[in-house]
Amino acid sequence: MPIFSLRKSVLLPLYLVASSAIAVSMADLSNKDATTGLKTALEKGANAAVSQLGVQDGFLGNDKVKIQLPPILEKARPLVKMAGRGQQLDELVVSMNRAAEEAVPLAKPLLLSAVKSMTVTDAKQILTGGDTSVTQFFRDKTSTQLAEKFMPIVKKVTDRSALSTQYNATMGQVAKLGIAGQQVTVEDYVTQRALDGLFTMIAEEEKAIRQDPVGTGSKILGKVFGAMR
Repeated sequence: MPIFSLRKSVLLPLYLVASSAIAVSMADLSNKDATTGLKTALEKGANAAVSQLGVQDGFLGNDKVKIQLPPILEKARPLVKMAGRGQQLDELVVSMNRAAEEAVPLAKPLLLSAVKSMTVTDAKQILTGGDTSVTQFFRDKTSTQLAEKFMPIVKKVTDRSALSTQYNATMGQVAKLGIAGQQVTVEDYVTQRALDGLFTMIAEEEKAIRQDPVGTGSKILGKVFGAMR
């Protein structure tokens, strides 16, 4: 038998067997294993993000998520400092970040509730949705509710700043002229930045899981995300 024909007769069946094995594996992952593994990943990402952010300096001490002054105030910083109120700007930055740190723990029940509600369809979308699909799942399922939960806590903290009150009054007047953005109050701004920070840290955890699923110590994460590598 010619060498080419021999190779073909040996390699083709092996290729078909391998292809079949991969197909079966992905079929399995698209059902029970995929759902279980992804729920584990979602829970891990949610718990890690809340634990990192919902403590003192969770935002303020993390350059990835630290909440800076609203752009208008940042541009006005030189003038505010010249007026002898630079310290108030610094205090506002601290209070904004403290507000976010205080609000974030409220996210945990909603995030875990979203995990429990995940369907097989959701699991398939996450599996095929790219490197940030876990994070996007949380955004889609929880953003509106989280904003509602965060807002009262954020307002309670930021209202302690005189500069925050003055900023809100000024932006309220600007909004009447139709030239302000949607985030016209400090609490609007901080709430959105807090959400962005939360999802940023979930994305960091998702990235770590995808890069080294076995290193998580979870067999199901290793199986699901390992099969996707």
